Amino acid sequence: MTSSSPKPVVDWSAAAELAGRLAPPGPRASRGELADLVGGLRAAATDAVEHVLTTTRMTPAGGLHRVTGGPRDGAADLGPVLVVDRATWALANTQVMAAMTEPVAAALGEEAVPTSEGARLGGAFEVGGMLAVLAPRVLGQFDPYAQLGTGTGEGPGRLLLVAPNVLHAERTMGVDPTDFRLWVCLHEQTHALQFATAPWLAAHLRDRVGALMEDVTRTAVGLAKAPFLEKLATAGRTIADVVSGAVHGTGVAPFEHMLTPDQKAELGSVTAVMALLEGHADVMMDAVGPRVVRSVRQIRSKFEKRRDGEGAPGLDVVLRRLLGMDAKLAQYRDGAAFVRAVEREVGRDGLNAVWTSPDTLPTAAEIADARAWISRVHG
Repeated sequence: MTSSSPKPVVDWSAAAELAGRLAPPGPRASRGELADLVGGLRAAATDAVEHVLTTTRMTPAGGLHRVTGGPRDGAADLGPVLVVDRATWALANTQVMAAMTEPVAAALGEEAVPTSEGARLGGAFEVGGMLAVLAPRVLGQFDPYAQLGTGTGEGPGRLLLVAPNVLHAERTMGVDPTDFRLWVCLHEQTHALQFATAPWLAAHLRDRVGALMEDVTRTAVGLAKAPFLEKLATAGRTIADVVSGAVHGTGVAPFEHMLTPDQKAELGSVTAVMALLEGHADVMMDAVGPRVVRSVRQIRSKFEKRRDGEGAPGLDVVLRRLLGMDAKLAQYRDGAAFVRAVEREVGRDGLNAVWTSPDTLPTAAEIADARAWISRVHG
């Protein structure tokens, strides 16, 4: 008799519902404005593909697919594009989290991972609250793990464009809507092309993140068995450090306080890959240039100020730091510096060697030292 599949560690449907209820709906717009927004984003996502292919000089490993039929017949295609609201974005992310954590829960077993209804609902409140905070801030997201929930783990990912957030951003920054929508799609379609060019990349990241999650969970279970006073003192000191660091801008993401030295090294390796992906997309979206996005320089200038929190309330800045979002912003900038440094030495085609295999991905040290990567990969 085989044992049944373990219950999920989080009530994912409750997490998605909570995030949808807590996240504000977004700016007001007329029906005509909404129709223009959705249509404009879909058109921008399609138009972005050809520009990204030309600029990056990258080619999907399985060959380039093209749309058949309809007004976009013959257009290059990198996978499904979904224009969504904030609640749907949150739902999509709970689906991916559920698919990625299921193997970890199965490997650890019920003794290590509590699956009582109270624990699952507690996890739902944490995840739902976090997604509700993030939901108004994400313009677009390429999801390479869309097939995980189907059980196959294969096939193209999906591009999510969060319509109310794009509308809010272009209004508050005062940028040209057509240019801005294309600019956002250039970034996200570059991500789609990264995973299409390196079809091993999604599984590589999934496996490394899954192994790290399993290892960290085992460590946390061990800490939970420590004497109560010792555990309380450790938790109190960690919380104080995190909050103080967040307020003063010197802290790291709270997650890092749980890690052993080996786990921090592994997280650094994963972060290096994420820095490459984000920095590469940031460089390429601007490299398309003003011939395609006429106001690209104005958009970049205003967007960087937005990223840095210009005009944001102090609490918003603290929340970003507590959630580790400042670390995310550093990924864009460190990765972009790496990409530019490599291109100066070996050109764009030399940079594209990075997509060859897991062995050609930059290490954490190489993200900060592009010449070390060039020496290792190009000799």
